[in-house]
Amino acid sequence: MLTTLAAQAAAMHPGGWGDGDAPAFWPVFPITFGLFWLAVLGTVFYLIRRRTSGTASAAASDPLAKARSVLAERFARGEIDEDEYLRRTSTLNTD
Repeated sequence: MLTTLAAQAAAMHPGGWGDGDAPAFWPVFPITFGLFWLAVLGTVFYLIRRRTSGTASAAASDPLAKARSVLAERFARGEIDEDEYLRRTSTLNTD
């Protein structure tokens, strides 16, 4: 019985699964998938670099901004008191 069914199945579809060769466009799918993830990672990297380098380059290009940030850090750490902080910031603002 099983032999008869197998013979009939083989006679109806002699080529096997997919009738032999794979389609010629099969490499497109893995390449496209890889390019998609490269684009996602590149976009994430670009956005992170843009966010972190924007604040650092602004302070580096403007010496007064750098001086104000150093002064604010010293005040936050408690190295200078409020009177000295206000005096020095007013000196920076007048120049």
